Amino acid sequence: MGIDEVKITRKIVERFADEFLNNLDVDVVIAGAGPASLTAARYLARAGMKVTIFERKLTPGGGMWGGGMAFPVIVVQEGSKHLLEEIRVKLSDAGEGYYTADSVESASKLISSAIDAGARLFNTISVEDVVIRENRINGVVINSSAIEVSGLHVDPLAVRAKYVIDGTGHPAEVVHVVQRKVGRLSTPSGTIEGEKSMWAEVGENMTVENTMEVYPNLYVTGMCCNAVMGAPRMGPIFGGMLLSGKKVAELIIERERSQR
Repeated sequence: MGIDEVKITRKIVERFADEFLNNLDVDVVIAGAGPASLTAARYLARAGMKVTIFERKLTPGGGMWGGGMAFPVIVVQEGSKHLLEEIRVKLSDAGEGYYTADSVESASKLISSAIDAGARLFNTISVEDVVIRENRINGVVINSSAIEVSGLHVDPLAVRAKYVIDGTGHPAEVVHVVQRKVGRLSTPSGTIEGEKSMWAEVGENMTVENTMEVYPNLYVTGMCCNAVMGAPRMGPIFGGMLLSGKKVAELIIERERSQR
């Protein structure tokens, strides 16, 4: 059988078009594909929800790839290691309640496990705005990240979703957009409180505590939680991120069940 360049092109376009069209009306859209988002996607998809992740960069995985200062090692604590063990990441007991893992293995297995659970991940796509109906989030507005970086004036497209999760990390990009559009969030001041300096012990706990709904149908996970609620960052320990992803999934799943 011969190889035809046009047939190759056709098969790529046909598959992408089918999958993209199938993800225009979903249960959950997640902006950003860091460790918290990927964990959330895994649990949500396992619960039978239709989950779409949009990641701006070519490579999903967020800040986990680089470990600490480009040393490809991450740390998790006793209470969160099961979330990596569940996806067969090899952990080393480093003593004193700390466990280390290879950052590349961890990121790649988080990605594959979310996809295996049924989530659909689109890379090189940015969430640049939201759709609001009756004072609640009803979807997101997306564009090619290449168009965004180029500064071209090209109109975006829209995706409908029952729930949106901001997993964009330190910038809290979706929440910033919503704050500009609606004026008030479910935070102490009604606005984004701003991320504090590094304090790993407090930051780890607060990441989970701050995982919540900050505007109707808009949830935060991962480092975005602390940026929005004014808590410290925590550096290359990722237990809180993973636990936050699991918690935001549980919040949405429980809400869905309560509405049936």
